[in-house]
Amino acid sequence: MKFSEMSRLTNEEKKNKLESLKSELFKLKFQHSIRQIGNTAKITLLKKDVARLYTTLNNKIDSI
Repeated sequence: MKFSEMSRLTNEEKKNKLESLKSELFKLKFQHSIRQIGNTAKITLLKKDVARLYTTLNNKIDSI
């Protein structure tokens, strides 16, 4: 998901998206630890999406 798409979401939508991404990241990390994941690059992409969401949430808080 791009930063511009994330910035258009409401805070509630961002929090919901953050929860889902974090749970998916947990599952992928677990699969990676037991060698069941083929595409390890997806972990990196999810980490970046989580960071982008945290950034947009903090920007909204700071601008208020």
